[in-house]
Amino acid sequence: MKVEWPDAALEGTGMTPGLAKLEVAVALYRDRKVSLGRAAMLADMPRMQFQRELGKREVTLDYDVEDLHADLETLKSLGFP
Repeated sequence: MKVEWPDAALEGTGMTPGLAKLEVAVALYRDRKVSLGRAAMLADMPRMQFQRELGKREVTLDYDVEDLHADLETLKSLGFP
């Protein structure tokens, strides 16, 4: 899907197309509409960079104990102690 806004819609807001994409991605993630990976993709930035942007906005990560256990199992399967 391609979303386009007229230039006049963002005029005077200080928003660039990239910043507008980031703001939409942050809002969708904050509202739990999309996953972290999907939000980073929508913002067109690497996942870690997007996570830093979330931190700047004080948006907490959706990460629970089950996610931690899954990550630990993944690390074990990769040979980490």
